[in-house]
Amino acid sequence: MKKNNNAQRIGQLSAVAAMMLAGSVHAADAFSSDSEWMTGDWGGERTKLIEQGIDIKMDYVGEVGGNLHGGFNDDKTARYSDQFGLGVALDLQKLWGWDNTQAKIQLTNRNGENISNDRVGDPRAGTLSSSQEVYGRGHMVRLTQLWIKHQFFDNKLDVKAGYFGEGEDFNTFPCEFQNLAFCGSQVGNWATNIWYNWPVSQAAIRVKYNINDELYAQIGAYNQNPSQLEHGNGFKLSGSGTKGTVLPVELVWSPNPNSLPGEYRVGYYKSTADADDVREDVNGFDAATTGDAYRTHSSKHGYWFVAQQQLTSHNGDKSRGLSIAANATFHDKDTNFIDNYQSVMFVYKGLFDARPKDDFGIGAARIHVNNDVKKNAELLNVSNGVSDYDNPVFSPIRETEYNYEINYGFHVTNWLTVRPNLQYITHPGGVDEVDNALVAGLKIQSTF
Repeated sequence: MKKNNNAQRIGQLSAVAAMMLAGSVHAADAFSSDSEWMTGDWGGERTKLIEQGIDIKMDYVGEVGGNLHGGFNDDKTARYSDQFGLGVALDLQKLWGWDNTQAKIQLTNRNGENISNDRVGDPRAGTLSSSQEVYGRGHMVRLTQLWIKHQFFDNKLDVKAGYFGEGEDFNTFPCEFQNLAFCGSQVGNWATNIWYNWPVSQAAIRVKYNINDELYAQIGAYNQNPSQLEHGNGFKLSGSGTKGTVLPVELVWSPNPNSLPGEYRVGYYKSTADADDVREDVNGFDAATTGDAYRTHSSKHGYWFVAQQQLTSHNGDKSRGLSIAANATFHDKDTNFIDNYQSVMFVYKGLFDARPKDDFGIGAARIHVNNDVKKNAELLNVSNGVSDYDNPVFSPIRETEYNYEINYGFHVTNWLTVRPNLQYITHPGGVDEVDNALVAGLKIQSTF
């Protein structure tokens, strides 16, 4: 029944896209490489809608991952995952005369499998990152965005409310790689079970104040409701199942040294929900040894740094050149599985004059498992009387995983980018016994 429902939902999204495509067959710019949309301007109707305040969004991301060497299971195969998006951005000033007011609705559907789950990582431990970032959060349609925002005091104050995720505004980061360690908001990847990245939405409010043209501060409050992760709850708007609130704050500086753009973020989050200790029991002893329940903390927290800076232009063209980006997150060692993460990336846009819109990227990331998690697993193995890694009862000892990726993005058209890549994962899942893995990937991004 679930498979049939998913197929029906996918069919509905495909039908919508097909109808829009059918309406564009007579438009001269459909499939034009210069158009920003595959279906073109629909004979000028799309531009008219935007001028009226209605911007229809349709996009697709597909990712393939194949294990070339190593990993937990070296039987070579490939896995495919994808995401369809359908939404609309509304300028309510143009539509209804509401000054400085915008709104957005977005639906997302994900499908497929992940090579990291059964080839790269030991299924008992998994991997810390993922070779296919678009995989996850269930094969289902989700309401990803449903919000309205308004600017006050000559746009100094910006207030946004509705349903959306933290990573949409806080710890934001582009997705020009396929490995999850280099893509999107990293806090959400490592702040276990509290910070829900795309495509999950949460009841939320975000308030931003523009201090000057280069600097702003913001604070948010997001409903922490694990039941929204469950299959079938993609459109859940009620507060039942709420455990607490995630409270992020952030300062963002956007300088332009030598007229080259940069962005620097520093932020902190706190969750007000109860969180279990990763090692100690209710009496402060090792829970793996005593068998007692894990100690409960009244909150958990962490902080982050993000830096992005274009370093060069290409022969005077500032749309081309070398950029550097770095991420670092640090988390509560009492309650969080991952206690710290760091990454650095280099992207060169327009490396070749014959391909001025292509990009070449290379990145490296380190993901460290909390030492108390490692100790807890060691104690569990002692308690269970197992020491052989191949014993099914053995709890793998996890420490640090390293991810590397090199890719080249072919800007085929303004609406289609194809990005082949190679990934190398050292100690998948942070488990030394698992062979280092080489993964070949292919990422396809298209805007309909």
